[in-house]
Amino acid sequence: MRQRKIIHVDMDAFYAAVEQRDNPALRGKPVIVGGDPSSRGVVATCSYEARAFGIHSAMSSARAYQLCPHAAFVRPRFDAYRAVSLQIRELFHEYTDIVEPLSLDEAFLDVTENKPGIEYASHVAREILQKIFQRTRLTASAGVSYNKFLAKVASDVKKPAGLTVVTPEQAEEFIAMMPIRRFHGVGRVTEKRMLARGIVNGSDLRQCSLEDLQRWFGKSGQYYYDIARGVDRRAVVPNRVRKSIGKETTMDEDCADKGEMILVLDKLAKKVEALLSARNTSGLTLTLKVKYDDFQNVTRSLTQLEPIENAETMLSLAEKMLDRTEAGIRPVRLLGLTISNLTTDIPVDETAQMELPFHLN
Repeated sequence: MRQRKIIHVDMDAFYAAVEQRDNPALRGKPVIVGGDPSSRGVVATCSYEARAFGIHSAMSSARAYQLCPHAAFVRPRFDAYRAVSLQIRELFHEYTDIVEPLSLDEAFLDVTENKPGIEYASHVAREILQKIFQRTRLTASAGVSYNKFLAKVASDVKKPAGLTVVTPEQAEEFIAMMPIRRFHGVGRVTEKRMLARGIVNGSDLRQCSLEDLQRWFGKSGQYYYDIARGVDRRAVVPNRVRKSIGKETTMDEDCADKGEMILVLDKLAKKVEALLSARNTSGLTLTLKVKYDDFQNVTRSLTQLEPIENAETMLSLAEKMLDRTEAGIRPVRLLGLTISNLTTDIPVDETAQMELPFHLN
């Protein structure tokens, strides 16, 4: 099998960079895109000037304000971000049609066979980064390798405006030195479990047997075993299928009133119903997400024999699931509803990205 040539392109501080580009007064200053610091909003992204203060995405806006009170807080303009994303997507297709968007600001490209016939993937990546800047005045970083895992990790090595290539010959050393937290697919909880077992970097992970990893991490054990050895057989898939449709919202204040929670769930159910209707689909499984005031997340799911498609049904099921949580006993910060096991295949909207729940509209 011919070795793949894969590029992962990731825009640098995308939302914040667009705001700084479009508003010269923000250039060179800490910019935070997200919710108002006086509300329960969160940070969607921030400029590199803000990151120097320890601010990062998904942090509460209130905490971000504490760290950097002189930062400029900007409400997101998703239409502007989508327009730039489409412009960049068109550029990708000048090189290959095998493009897998992950969000508005990142994508995988398979350039094994590319339209200009350029031999080296690193040259393709360099051209793409240059053209992104020429056409949008924004910078991006890229990782180039023979599989998706290594390309994605590599794109984060030299941010911003960096290009990192990991050849098959370099892979073992590159992975061995990589801190375990940098491995795609290793979240904070898994990282703690790995560190507790003395797995600090890729070299440590490679020493673990498949049997041990499967015993410790279940089905994910095989994945960790493979990536520690630079093995990732996933292809770049240009036409992904949406697996679920949902909405969530962060409350303005921690809520201990179940009646108020039901009102919030009713609004969410109506929004999900509208999304299902717009895509002419329905689903068999409804999942309720609850985040308590201490940021602990719990989910409850119900699967029906008949498709779920209207808000009334969703709300009825959501109330039953809410009773199976500690909501009301413990204050709740966030609620969400998601429909999965969709009855029809829905292509992922290539210009869509999860819009962080700044507040309930």
